[in-house]
Amino acid sequence: MARVLTPQAEDFPRWYQDVINKAELADNGPVRGTMVIRPTGYALWERMQAEMDDRIKAAGAQNAYFPLFIPESYLKREAEHVEGFSPELAVVTHAGGKDLEEPVVVRPTSETVIGEFMAKWVQSYRDLPLLLNQWANVVRWELRPRVFLRTSEFLWQEGHTAHATEADARAYARRILHEAYEDLMVNVLAIPVIVGCKTAAERFAGATNTYTLEAMMRDGKALQMGTSHELGQNFARAFDIDFSADSGSREYAWTTSWGTSTRMVGGLIMCHGDDNGLRVPPALAPIQAQVMVVKAGDGVVEAAAKLRDALRDAGVRVGFDDRTDTPFGRRAVDAELKGYPIRVEVGPRDLAAGNVVLARRVPGDKTPVPIENAVAEIRAALDADHRALYDSALAYREAHTVDVTSLDDAVAAAATGFARIPWSTVGPEGEAVLNKQAVTVRCLVRADGSVPDSVDEPDLTAYVARSY
Repeated sequence: MARVLTPQAEDFPRWYQDVINKAELADNGPVRGTMVIRPTGYALWERMQAEMDDRIKAAGAQNAYFPLFIPESYLKREAEHVEGFSPELAVVTHAGGKDLEEPVVVRPTSETVIGEFMAKWVQSYRDLPLLLNQWANVVRWELRPRVFLRTSEFLWQEGHTAHATEADARAYARRILHEAYEDLMVNVLAIPVIVGCKTAAERFAGATNTYTLEAMMRDGKALQMGTSHELGQNFARAFDIDFSADSGSREYAWTTSWGTSTRMVGGLIMCHGDDNGLRVPPALAPIQAQVMVVKAGDGVVEAAAKLRDALRDAGVRVGFDDRTDTPFGRRAVDAELKGYPIRVEVGPRDLAAGNVVLARRVPGDKTPVPIENAVAEIRAALDADHRALYDSALAYREAHTVDVTSLDDAVAAAATGFARIPWSTVGPEGEAVLNKQAVTVRCLVRADGSVPDSVDEPDLTAYVARSY
């Protein structure tokens, strides 16, 4: 396998690109910074999307769709927002054979256009809360693109809500943070995340508070997996999202926005992958068990097909490979690269003994099991391997996280992982010093690890790291 992939320890960025190419996840698009997501990669995104959509709907939000093109004047109505996105904007000035009267921005995010329609739809406190979610593509003109991590166009969900009170908006932003995002990361992607709030310097443009989920990749760098923002009344004032309160007065709504994207696919690769390719958590895997005919023989294909059907009936997502005209070794390597949690190898010799062989991707072992026990063994292995993958990632993060008391030590620790340091030791001035050395404060947490309501709370701990 070392001849197929560059080893992580030798060149991690090269390994990452090798996995994307060899596992057939994506290609670079024809326009710089864009990507073509291939079926294997898109199947991962579809599973993430389905799981996330269920959680968002369970939190009461409804899906809607808003235009890709936004009048430039909309963005200018919230000054901090447009300033934050200006370097990344793609702007259309010519269409239909003539110059446009007003330039049109290709959406980098949709707070402005959704705010315009919230103002139209919200009249009374009875219309609140208004809970919307959109699955869409967005465009941010990245200077240093990398497939899945930072591309000029990417896929995501973006939630936007309006509430009658600040407390209600905050509670909902945090509900999404924990019940949708954190639950998905831990229980589906098997990725341990540090959940906290961003500093003022790292906050989303136009937000009053930004909550984040930060994960450690296998090179020690941080990756922001998702964010949830309190927008205060900034966008409500800019777009006149006001309502008649139950007291009869006119008041501005309190709004939130929150999002996760195809960046999660990149995080999945870099958090769990090894020198043999992807390792896909069983709860996420589009194919949990790949039934493979090793070699043609009397009754082998029929036995393999029967086992496939039994697995499917047991609720296992199953693939089937009976391409005996292709060498088995090549097919096995492909299954390893794509990270199928279990290969079920069915061959004449094992079948004659009443067995099939289970090859488990996470522990890397191969075990013969009686064919009549295969379904139960596979289901148990899927549960065990999902937990093992999470535990392995958590152990790696803890082994590469260091408690420090100075900025110099924080920079040194960030070379190989995370640094934990009192926020009072860093502060805005220290944060600027770190930034000059390509190190950022990823988030702030309370002493007990919980999420603070504000960066102004006392005794907060900062997680410091290099990041993607």
